[in-house]
Amino acid sequence: MSKLLEIKGLRKNYHDSPDSKDILKNLDLTVNKGDFLCILGPSGCGKTTLIRCIAGFEDYEGEILVDGEKVTKPGIDRIMVFQDFNQLFPWKTVRKNIEYPLKINGMKDKAEREKIAQEHLELVGLKDYGNFYPHQLSGGMKQRVAIAKGLALNPKIILMDEPFASLDAMTRNKLQEELWKIKEKENATVIFITHNIQEALVLGTRIMLLSKEGKIKIQMDNNIPKPVTPASEGYGEMWKLFNDALWEEDR
Repeated sequence: MSKLLEIKGLRKNYHDSPDSKDILKNLDLTVNKGDFLCILGPSGCGKTTLIRCIAGFEDYEGEILVDGEKVTKPGIDRIMVFQDFNQLFPWKTVRKNIEYPLKINGMKDKAEREKIAQEHLELVGLKDYGNFYPHQLSGGMKQRVAIAKGLALNPKIILMDEPFASLDAMTRNKLQEELWKIKEKENATVIFITHNIQEALVLGTRIMLLSKEGKIKIQMDNNIPKPVTPASEGYGEMWKLFNDALWEEDR
């Protein structure tokens, strides 16, 4: 697998008080093309700060390289899907929401934009919803549109900050299944933040746990064959490993 993202000596401090501490401390990380990296950690450990730095939303010390190019600002090679359902323009249809980033990034051909939007609606199972408005969709459907909107730009990395955390358990399980299918079909590279160990085990090909000091405490491959269930061989041992580590961090 080829190296896609390389982080060297990443340090982040907001300097919002005289005694402010580093959120992230000399963090090193490599993500290969096709990885699905799930990031766990206690609240305040820097999970969201990390992917905001990768997205180009934050300044930082150290190096973040995507395909060898240093990240200095946001770019369409890195798209972000947030937890908030309201990531769509309420006055635009679902299809127009997906077309809009294509248009502002230089795709002038209207027919081509419509074609790409429809293809990505089909990819997320919403082919008949192009003319709907966001207020007509459930929370889970809005998240699917947000994923389609990002994928339409053909990014190198998809950054997801607890995108399913506010959904009911049934919808969450369904979207986990669909996201994995999309990742496999598109050979997507995903960095996914979650507080849920089960979600990390179900989705991740790699799982990382950040300590409350902003350092990597555990980083390991998840070799449990997909689809993963609590009955899968090795599930219980991995769940206990991360649960014990999180319990230590929360004390």
